[in-house]
Amino acid sequence: MKHLLPELHYAPDALAPGMSRETIEFHHGKHLQAYIDNLNRLIAGTQYEDMSLEDIVMKSGGAVFNNAAQAWNHTFFFDTLTPVPVPMPERLVRKLDEAFGSRENFLGEFAKAATGLFGSGWAWLAEDKDGRLSIVQKQNAGNPMTDGMTPLMTVDVWEHAYYIDYRNRRADYVSACLKLTDWEKVAQRLV
Repeated sequence: MKHLLPELHYAPDALAPGMSRETIEFHHGKHLQAYIDNLNRLIAGTQYEDMSLEDIVMKSGGAVFNNAAQAWNHTFFFDTLTPVPVPMPERLVRKLDEAFGSRENFLGEFAKAATGLFGSGWAWLAEDKDGRLSIVQKQNAGNPMTDGMTPLMTVDVWEHAYYIDYRNRRADYVSACLKLTDWEKVAQRLV
């Protein structure tokens, strides 16, 4: 199976000013495309050739894992963004209140985790098999699926995600991402 660049469900300039058209063109159109191209090259003629992206993430290692996970993570990230603000559904608010004390506490803790992740990686909101929510920091291409958790949302904190618009102001970028999050999609992903 050949993996393809997923289409965005919004125009490249629709997330501005939080994310500029230039950022989307580089981040989605070039960085994500490179991971997909590398993955297709790496899996040709291997046991991974006909697997879904998620299966490759769960069963591979090394360069295959890195490119598959980055393709999966980026696709999930871009799919969770929206140009139209979406309030948090009550079901999600109740789960966040239960796990973090309040949605405000969650937003603060998530921003702190995303901003404070050393180096490159991802900050995730994930749910375990027992329905408990947690904030998970993952280096490089890490994904909480490999720990048996269900990803609910993520913010990419690799520098390529924010350097065009924010330079070294990661905290401002994280704040923008949280404002661009489609909380209805996040709620739909709850187990």
